[in-house]
Amino acid sequence: MEFHYNDGGRAAAGYRGKARDCACRAIAIAAEIPYAEAYSLINAKGKQDRCSKRRNGKSSAGTGVFKPTMHRIMESLGWVWEPCMEIGSGCKIHLRAEELPRGRIIVSLSRHFAAVIDGVIHDTHDCSRDGTRCVYGFYFKPITDKVEG
Repeated sequence: MEFHYNDGGRAAAGYRGKARDCACRAIAIAAEIPYAEAYSLINAKGKQDRCSKRRNGKSSAGTGVFKPTMHRIMESLGWVWEPCMEIGSGCKIHLRAEELPRGRIIVSLSRHFAAVIDGVIHDTHDCSRDGTRCVYGFYFKPITDKVEG
């Protein structure tokens, strides 16, 4: 799968150093919003997170986003979740251009989110593992028909 280096506008927004900000980058790239706006959105939604036995802490744009928080964020932007796996089903969709839909999507991978635009990965590294990486699901923006009248 083709790969294009894209930090989502992180450096241009003045953020420095390393961060586990894959969700923030993916949202900024796929939704075409400024990195700082995606960063603020994630941190605002992360404040609503609740700790549990399996999750101690809250989602943060700089340290990682839990999947339920990502669902809330993407839903608030009008994006829809399309699952690609079920428990016990095994991997059905891989990170390959021919197995994913065209357009702007955010793929959910093991411990990573990435933007894919028309079959091209937009991220800071090639996360495809040579086409063997399993896609758990993806977010997409549904097309709405505008009727003028």
